[in-house]
Amino acid sequence: MADPAYVAVDWGTSSFRLWLIGKDNSILGESRSNEGMTTAAKTGFAEVLASHLEKVNAPAHLPVIVCGMAGAKQGWVEAGYIDVPASLSSILTGAVPVPGQSRDVRILPGLAQRDETRPDVMRGEETQLLGALGPASTGSQAVCMPGTHSKWVHVEDGLVTGFSSFMTGELFDAISKHTILSHAVAGAEQAPSDDAAFASAVRQAYDHPALATNLFFTARSGQLLHGLTAAGAQARISGTLIGLEIAGALADTGTGANVTLVAAGRLQGLYEAAFRALSLSYTTIDADVAVRGGLAAAAKAIWPN
Repeated sequence: MADPAYVAVDWGTSSFRLWLIGKDNSILGESRSNEGMTTAAKTGFAEVLASHLEKVNAPAHLPVIVCGMAGAKQGWVEAGYIDVPASLSSILTGAVPVPGQSRDVRILPGLAQRDETRPDVMRGEETQLLGALGPASTGSQAVCMPGTHSKWVHVEDGLVTGFSSFMTGELFDAISKHTILSHAVAGAEQAPSDDAAFASAVRQAYDHPALATNLFFTARSGQLLHGLTAAGAQARISGTLIGLEIAGALADTGTGANVTLVAAGRLQGLYEAAFRALSLSYTTIDADVAVRGGLAAAAKAIWPN
């Protein structure tokens, strides 16, 4: 087994992921929990980190590189933002040290788009982006990172020129639980997914985004009038939201762009199905692999030896 080199942490709003990384870049240990920023802000960031370091038997001297919401204003230590346009390599040099720790703990900054008409921020996804493309990326890239707040990023020859956040995941949760459509999707989780309904909804929303609120209502009216199942209604809501997201994200790049999808699990499957429904070319990179790659690049830049 390789000697440990550093600890990598992806600290989200509601999730915590830690990896003990060896000098040969292998994963020597892993620990996950739901102790994201919201929980850690109450129980203590240092205490949460210490408990997970103990679980993977991390040596006391080992440094820790962190990305995500631990660096937010409400987090452990504010890591601030790097303004776009910005090179991917600038993320490597912006890490902020956490004071008062017995080991060297650094938190990576986020990215900010300060355009008054389209202000935007990301924190954590910039590290996935770095790991997915590398600091020396070349060519034009459209990168999709699905989530509660999906991010679409435009990169030109290693320079992040702009990005957009879409509240797709949060809106799906709100619409499915807190509108009249909650009745239409009741019991959907117990039934097989309706792939045809999903693909159809993606195409309709992509082609007719101005009809979005009408398309959502068809999840109910389709059930009342045409026997649409609960799974079909859920697929229609999901497909409509994802179709709207893709339409908005590609408005500037056009349908000819090859999309780099950084995702895993259920979201990976949904977005791949949506891209296929729209005949869009895409390449998938596993989200865990991407974030570890970004954290590894940062660790190498900060602690070269």
